[in-house]
Amino acid sequence: MPTHKLSHTFPLPSEIEKVPGADVTAGMYPYFTQFRPEDDGCFWFYNKMHFPEPMPAFDAITAEGAYAGLGVMVTRMFAVPTSKGFEHRIVNGRIYIAANSVTDPDEIGRRVKEFEDRAFFYFGNWERLYGEWHQRIMGLIRGMEAIEVPELGEFDKASVVKEGRGFSEGQLLVQAYDQAIENYFMMWQYHSEFLILGYGAYLTFFEFCKKAFPEIEDRTIANMVAGVDSLMFRPDDELKRLAARAITLGIDSEFKEGADVAQILSRLAQAGNAGRDWLDEFEKTRDPWFNTSMGDGFYHHHRRWNDDLRMPFSALVNYIAQLKSGKTLERPTAQLKVQRNRIIAEYRALLDTDSDRTVFDQMLGLAHQVFPYVEDHKFYCEHWLTGVFFNKIREFGELLRKNDLLDDVEDVFHLNRSEVREALSDLRLAWSIGGNVAGKNHWRPIIAARKKALKELANWMAPNALGPVPASITDPMVIMLWGVTSDTINSWLSQADNPNELKGFGASPGVVEGAARVIHTVDEISRLKDGDILVCAVTAPSWAPIFGKIGAAVSDIGGTMSHAAIVAREYGLPAVVGTGDGTKRIKDGQRIRVDGSSGRVTILA
Repeated sequence: MPTHKLSHTFPLPSEIEKVPGADVTAGMYPYFTQFRPEDDGCFWFYNKMHFPEPMPAFDAITAEGAYAGLGVMVTRMFAVPTSKGFEHRIVNGRIYIAANSVTDPDEIGRRVKEFEDRAFFYFGNWERLYGEWHQRIMGLIRGMEAIEVPELGEFDKASVVKEGRGFSEGQLLVQAYDQAIENYFMMWQYHSEFLILGYGAYLTFFEFCKKAFPEIEDRTIANMVAGVDSLMFRPDDELKRLAARAITLGIDSEFKEGADVAQILSRLAQAGNAGRDWLDEFEKTRDPWFNTSMGDGFYHHHRRWNDDLRMPFSALVNYIAQLKSGKTLERPTAQLKVQRNRIIAEYRALLDTDSDRTVFDQMLGLAHQVFPYVEDHKFYCEHWLTGVFFNKIREFGELLRKNDLLDDVEDVFHLNRSEVREALSDLRLAWSIGGNVAGKNHWRPIIAARKKALKELANWMAPNALGPVPASITDPMVIMLWGVTSDTINSWLSQADNPNELKGFGASPGVVEGAARVIHTVDEISRLKDGDILVCAVTAPSWAPIFGKIGAAVSDIGGTMSHAAIVAREYGLPAVVGTGDGTKRIKDGQRIRVDGSSGRVTILA
C-alpha cells in the first residue's frame, strides 16, 4: 500500500507499550492475533464499531470467527475483485484491522470473471437461496441448543452400558465443546454468505451514482434504499405492541419505572384474566424476538433480553408512558419511502439516456431486493445464535465450577478457547480415573490476573490508528461501514481548528440541542434520560428501545451504511456518525448541538 508521512503520524504497532498492571495479556489471546514485525508497514485502525471494549480472553473468538467468515467469502467463495477481507490484531485488548486489498490489475481481472459468474448466480436465485439460508441458520441455532454437556456423575448411567456403545459420557465432553466451537465458526460463514452480496449490490449502485452525479452526497444515495423492513426492528416493534396491549387490558399501572421484573410478573399473574392474557402474549413473543442481544453480539456479557429482562421491561414502561401521553410509536417508514421515491425520481430525471436510466433502474432494483439482508442477518447470527453459544459455554463453565476448576461460571470467559478445552481435558482425565483435577490451583491466579488486567485496559486511550499514514483511503467497505476516509485520518492526526466542533457523517437529518450522555458500555444505557443526546463509540440495532427517549445520537465510528446510520435513518433520529473521538472530546453532561444534515457536532457549554 503506498504511503506518505505527514507532520503528524500514528504510532507503529511495535511502539505500543503494555498497560501497567495488564502485562498478563500476552497469553490471553491466540498467538496469530498478535502484531508481527512486518505489521509496522501497514495502516491499521481501531475497530471500535464492533469491539468498543477490551476483549476478555474467550471473547476473542468473536473477532476470529468474524474475520475468518468474511475473509473466506470475499477471498475464496465469491472472489470479490478488489478485496481479500481484513487482517486483525489484538493489542492491549483492542481489535485493530487492516484492509487486505487487491491492487494488481491482472489479479483483479481474474477475480472479476469468477465474481460475476458466482455473484450473478446468487442474484438470479436470491429468494430460493435465501430461503435455504434461513433453514440452515435455524438448523444451526437448534443444533447449538441441542448440544448436551455431560453431567459426569459418580457413575455413567446404566443405559450407557446397556446400549453397548462401548464408550462413556466422559468421552463426549471435549467432543461436545468442539462441536459448539465449530458450530459458532460455521455461523460466521453463513453470516457473510449473503452479506457481502448485499453490500456489493449497494456498492455497485453507489459507484454508478457517484459517476453519474458527481456532486451527490453519500447520505442521499443511502436514502434511496431507506424505508427497509428489517427483522432487527421487530423486537422493538413487539415491545411497542406489548405496551399497547397492556393499556388495552387495563394493567398498565403494573409497569413502574425501576420496579423489579420478577415482582411485575408476579403481580400480573395475580391480575386475573387480563394479566394472564398479557403474560401469554409475552411468552409467545419471547421466542424468537427476545433473543436479541443488549449489545451487538461480540461480548459474552452482552446478554440477550431473554437472559436479562430489565432492558425490555424498562422500555415497556417508557412506551406505555408515551402511548398514554398521546405520542405515536410508529417508525416513520411511510415518510421515508415518500422521501426515497422523490429522491429517486429527481436523480433519475437527470440521466441523459434511456440506457443510463435502464441501468439505474436495474441496479437500484437489485439493491432494494437484497439490501434488507444487510440488517436481517444480525438477528439470527450475532444476536440469537451467539447468545445461545455463550450460554452453552456457560454450561461448560458450570461443569468446571462444580469440579473445582473455577470459582464462578463467568470465569470461563477469562480463559481463551484453547485453555477451556485444556481444562475440560484435565477434568475428563481426572473423572475417568477417579482422581483429582490438576488445574485446581492452576487457573485461579491466571483468571484473577486477567480480571485485574481488563480493568486497567478499560482506561487505556487506544489510538484511533496505527502505522504509516496512507496516501488515500480507497477501500469502499472501509469508507461506507467504518467511515474512515482521508478526512477522518487528517482529523485524527491534527488538533481541530475549532476544539468545540466535531465533524463526521450526517447519518440522519435534523438539528437538536441537549445534554450529552457519554455511554461507554451497554451497562451504562440506564443513565440515559429523556431528551439526552447519546454519545457512544457505536450504537447497536438492539438499542432501538431507547431511541424514543433520546434527542439525537453521536458515534465515534461508522459510515453512511453502518448499522448505526441505518437504524438512525429508519427511526428518524438525528445522528452524526464517524466523529472519530466524540467520546473523548465530549464530556458527560455538556450541552451540545447535533446537525444530522451537515454532520457537525458543536460543544456549546
